[in-house]
Amino acid sequence: MIFKPRFLILFLAAFGFANPALSAERGVETQIDELLKEMTLEQKVGQMTQVNLGVIIDREVKDEVRFDPAKFAQALHHYQVGSILNSTSRSLTVGEWHEVIRTIQDAALKNELSIPVLYGIDSIHGANYVQGSTLFPHNIGMAATRNPALVKRIAQVTAMETRAAGIRWNFDPVLDLGRNPLWARFPETFGEDSFLAGLLGSAAIAGYEGDGLDSVTAVASCMKHFLGYGVPENGKDRTPAYIPDVVLWEQHLPPFEQAVQAGASTIMINSASVNGVPLHASRHLLTDVLRGRFGFEGLIVSDWEDVIRLHTRHRVAASPREAVRQAVDAGLDMSMVPNDFSFADHLLDLVRSGEISEDRIDQSVAIILQTKQSLGLFENPYAEPEAAENFGLPAYRQLARDSARESMTLLKNRDGVLPLPSAARILLAGPAALNLGPLHGSWSYTWQGDREEAYPAETRNIYQALVERLGSERIELLAEIGFDSRGNYAAERLAEQAQNADYIVLALGEPAYAESPGALDDLNLPQEQKALVRAAAATGKPVIVVLVQGRPRIIRDVEPLADGILLAYQPGSQGAAAIRDVLFGDFNPSGVLPFSYPQFTGDILPYDHGVLAEIQQLTPGRITRNGYKPQWPFGHGLSYTTFEYGDLELGAEKLTAGGVQTVNVRVSNSGSRGGYHTVELYLSDLYASLSPAVRKLRGLRKIYLEAGESADVSFELNEAALSFINADLQRVAEPGEFRVQIGDRAATFRYQ
Repeated sequence: MIFKPRFLILFLAAFGFANPALSAERGVETQIDELLKEMTLEQKVGQMTQVNLGVIIDREVKDEVRFDPAKFAQALHHYQVGSILNSTSRSLTVGEWHEVIRTIQDAALKNELSIPVLYGIDSIHGANYVQGSTLFPHNIGMAATRNPALVKRIAQVTAMETRAAGIRWNFDPVLDLGRNPLWARFPETFGEDSFLAGLLGSAAIAGYEGDGLDSVTAVASCMKHFLGYGVPENGKDRTPAYIPDVVLWEQHLPPFEQAVQAGASTIMINSASVNGVPLHASRHLLTDVLRGRFGFEGLIVSDWEDVIRLHTRHRVAASPREAVRQAVDAGLDMSMVPNDFSFADHLLDLVRSGEISEDRIDQSVAIILQTKQSLGLFENPYAEPEAAENFGLPAYRQLARDSARESMTLLKNRDGVLPLPSAARILLAGPAALNLGPLHGSWSYTWQGDREEAYPAETRNIYQALVERLGSERIELLAEIGFDSRGNYAAERLAEQAQNADYIVLALGEPAYAESPGALDDLNLPQEQKALVRAAAATGKPVIVVLVQGRPRIIRDVEPLADGILLAYQPGSQGAAAIRDVLFGDFNPSGVLPFSYPQFTGDILPYDHGVLAEIQQLTPGRITRNGYKPQWPFGHGLSYTTFEYGDLELGAEKLTAGGVQTVNVRVSNSGSRGGYHTVELYLSDLYASLSPAVRKLRGLRKIYLEAGESADVSFELNEAALSFINADLQRVAEPGEFRVQIGDRAATFRYQ
């Protein structure tokens, strides 16, 4: 039974929100208009204000959420804030979250109009701020799976576990492109390719929202960070990007446009600037492009403290008050203030002075109320008992393991050193062997994900996972708890401990990090980790390197010393088991790189670079084409079996306007065991009015073939697939010759 206090019943009866038949858009809009007429200006401004949970709790109390009565009353009764976000310094249990939500909503409903609060959280790779939740691979690993259905299913589970805690707004998915691996938020992206980001981001949105926002299995998604956040000029978080307009429209805007079409309810804005213009002050991008051209009708929220930063950091606003005016004028609906009420105070003054019209405020408040209505908050703002039944199901753990296994990318396998034999004796060494932080990365029960004590007791590290298969007597260990502990890098002890081992497995990579603390000045894998590789190779034993990292770390100088290299990304709760499954052949790896893995810090080049980047003129008259020389290219990934392609078959030699070109290829598993395989179609515009990209991903299919089995795979290409942004910032498909490539097969056709 849904609990409805008497005052809420009266409110709902007056405005009709309790009527389940209110699905007609006009009816809902009418009721919101009526509610707006009842609201004071102060109440409207409050709805546009979002504060951090820390604003209303006693920060001196470490082990529980204890609300500070004065601060609580200020936020919920005086300002009547529309939204609250975030967690404490630790994750909370489902029960604790229920109490937090109940206390907040009780207070909100005691106000004159009883408007519920919209609570938001960063559930980035699972419900990571809820104790006992299942954590999945970060997006960069999910991009390696090339499996939109799997991305959607993970989003569904994340939605269910988040809503089980009573929270209905999730700040995800990240649609920024991972094209600068120095950037600390690289692991949260779907990689460097715009097509892949749009495909998988839309799948995530469908998973979050597909059941309808009023369902106990759904949350409101929040595509972020609009726009260009992933390519800061200096690689540091929240720093400027300089992106030509053609590139902005060709690469960075399409995933957001696709997400709008997929039905994303909300959007969060990039903290930084593009071409000198802070995104929070860009009326062109927020109103003209996002609202006007893309048709986005949902809620636009700032990122953390970013309105005031128009004054304090960007310096485009001479005062905090002017910063608020610029952001609201640009099109912002809600400010993540988050630590005070300055936004509300300034906005109230701006409206009273006539600098911002109340009609403009009404536009944003109507959207906020609509979002709350869609989420069923007016019907019942509390945690739903039926939602709690969806938390912590055993099937989620299997899904986490399946997704982690499917993400594993086998980069190197010299002489078939992998999979390891079942009777192998192993020396396991390296900083990722015992530590859980590297396996999980950011947003893992804590913001940074680096507190080992925060992980559930049943979570396994790599050593424990291997012991479960081999027994402790078959494993030598050279590692310590604490990523920086000296014992993780005792290369001088490695030879001695390796004497009784058949293989050396090095668990290397990165500690957990989130946002700015993960900044890098050098992409190289730290020298002390490379020293382990050199010491291991010196023993003469086969060396397997497992890279547990959210971005490529350069290993050019030690790569030749490793016999096998497995990239695990940040695989989550079941990551250790997944690594073990792949190492011993219980699962045939199928992950492929969602980025170009560089050889050099100073040579970062995505796969879809312009044709001119391929050309080097070494001496006059001597030209070579080797400008793209990564350690491993975008789409690289090995298997324990082999796949072969037949000839490409095109539907026609020419494609005419409005038509469709079919592309068919036969794929055969020519190896000795079954496995998944991703078939990727790349398209090259050979000549265009702007120097074209070498190739672009335009289609993918993931299939499973048993040994000796074959399958026909088909794609369709229309004008949109052939199009690009021209010098006039128009998307066009120009007549000319196009090359289609799948694996080692290619064919050409003409568009006219």
